[in-house]
Amino acid sequence: MFTDTDFLRNDEIYLSLDRLAEGDPVKGWVPAYHFVICLLDGTPVGKCDLRIGHNEKLYIGGNIGYSVDEPYRGHHYAGKACRLLFELAKKHELGYVYITCNVNNAASVQTCEWAGGRLIATEPVPEDSDMYLRGYRHVYVYRFEL
Repeated sequence: MFTDTDFLRNDEIYLSLDRLAEGDPVKGWVPAYHFVICLLDGTPVGKCDLRIGHNEKLYIGGNIGYSVDEPYRGHHYAGKACRLLFELAKKHELGYVYITCNVNNAASVQTCEWAGGRLIATEPVPEDSDMYLRGYRHVYVYRFEL
């Protein structure tokens, strides 16, 4: 199921594989890659992940998640990491991916737009989801054609 990830780099960053997560069909979880976003000198600047598959949970939760540590924000590292993850998603023949973000997170909206996403919906977050417990009530759903 999982594939090589050594190619996930550009002229500014690379994605260092942190761990792999097996899917759990009972819970609706799909297999996932988890990475540390690193500058070329090895400095960690954030994290990202790619969830392989499509289901109702991923429509709300997204195929890709990311965070950039505060001192490194403003350099499009999250968007650049997403573009690298698009290449990995292509290897898994996903065809498209969703990235979702809290409607109140302007930086994440900017990342989705910078990375070429198309806003397709604003959706309520189900009350039984982890996202709801973290305070999310509505998310923007962006679609990225691969």
